[in-house]
Amino acid sequence: MIDYLKKTFDRIPLASAEREIINLPNAITLLRIGVIPVLFFLLTSPGEFWSLIIAIIFVCAALTDLLDGYIARKYQIVTTMGKFLDPVADKIIVNTAMILMIPVGRIPAWMVAIIIIRDFVVDGMRSIASSEGVVIDASSLGKQKTLCQIFAITALMIHYPIFGIDAHTVGIVILFVALFLTLYSGADYSLKFFHGAIRKKHKL
Repeated sequence: MIDYLKKTFDRIPLASAEREIINLPNAITLLRIGVIPVLFFLLTSPGEFWSLIIAIIFVCAALTDLLDGYIARKYQIVTTMGKFLDPVADKIIVNTAMILMIPVGRIPAWMVAIIIIRDFVVDGMRSIASSEGVVIDASSLGKQKTLCQIFAITALMIHYPIFGIDAHTVGIVILFVALFLTLYSGADYSLKFFHGAIRKKHKL
């Protein structure tokens, strides 16, 4: 199936510069962003059935993050546009899902605020460091944080008890774990940023 899709994209007559943008991994990433309008149905405070459907769609969208990365590496379609789109798509869909659950009382606003502010601060530090020639490698803590967020959001979307399990309570518990990892990884990035800045100053 993946080989067929890859060959289909290869048949599209495009210049090499255009293939930097129009390729299979980027198309999958954009498809992930395209799921966002579905999430707005959360504002209607859906019942058990539709809450489960929205959660399933969210999980499928989250799983495409693994798929586009796999395809990009397997077929050597790692592009600058892809490097930009992939993390942006992840943040957009995760943050949108959390924000949309605030009005219907499925997620505490203060937790969402802390998570989003941390992302802005870390992205800012990495951008500044990059402009100064200092590389801050992605932390495994950040990946663990994102994974916990996805599990928490999925449970909070389901909201209602399922298979005898209180999905909302499970989601809140996992979200607290994600919050801890958010703050811990944010502190880790901050230390790397300031250590990098100090090393660069000493070299000068």
